[in-house]
Amino acid sequence: MTGIDIPSVRAASPPPVSGWVHSVETGGTVDGPGIRYVLFLAGCPLRCLYCHNPDTQHMHDGRRIDAADVLADIEATAGFLRHGHGGVTLSGGEPLVQPEFCAAILRGCKAMGLHTALDTSGFLGNHADDYLLADVDLVLLDIKAFKESTYRELTGAPLRPTLEFAERLALMRKPVWLRYVLVPGLTDDLGQIAGLAEFAAGLGNVERVDVLPFHKMGEHKWQALGRPYRLARTQPPDPALTARVRGLFRDAGLNVP
Repeated sequence: MTGIDIPSVRAASPPPVSGWVHSVETGGTVDGPGIRYVLFLAGCPLRCLYCHNPDTQHMHDGRRIDAADVLADIEATAGFLRHGHGGVTLSGGEPLVQPEFCAAILRGCKAMGLHTALDTSGFLGNHADDYLLADVDLVLLDIKAFKESTYRELTGAPLRPTLEFAERLALMRKPVWLRYVLVPGLTDDLGQIAGLAEFAAGLGNVERVDVLPFHKMGEHKWQALGRPYRLARTQPPDPALTARVRGLFRDAGLNVP
């Protein structure tokens, strides 16, 4: 039988995954446990009145980069992150605007043995499939208000998708750190806050609550973009009010540092 030359068949490699990155913070200490490599992704569907990163709201506000290049940069600091009992946090903007890119980064980080955190409003929680969430060790969930009208006034979006995402994370027993920005005259209604505290306590997976006093450190960015900053006359909350709000979460049985 004569031999027949059969061309070798090489499996096609998957196309590289790329995404839009606004900036990187190395040595972060407030976006999850330990020392963090924080990747700020570009793009966000919300328009929060107090947004301190309005320069990340559109995808084109960032630069396009391959996930492999991001992971190579993370790998260069992986030992430092592990030594600092930290890891990698995906933030933004809203990282779930780019779920495939997030999934690639998270999978690569877990392959390096790094702790991972996802900082999200939860509004696009349905973009986070089980594959993506399997590589997330901690969700930093920003529930910005607990009344529909307040949430819409603050963000321009409905509240329910965020609450549904919180409930899904609870069913998965995925650890959550809840974040709540306290804005005088906007998110300081004690009845609403008590309702949120009760909701969060009932989830069973909220490890801590961070009550974050409103600040205007991002106001200059709004000015640079030529956009009006509606909270220009709003002052940070009184320390006594902040302490009282933290007490409401503690009274519900939640851990408030």
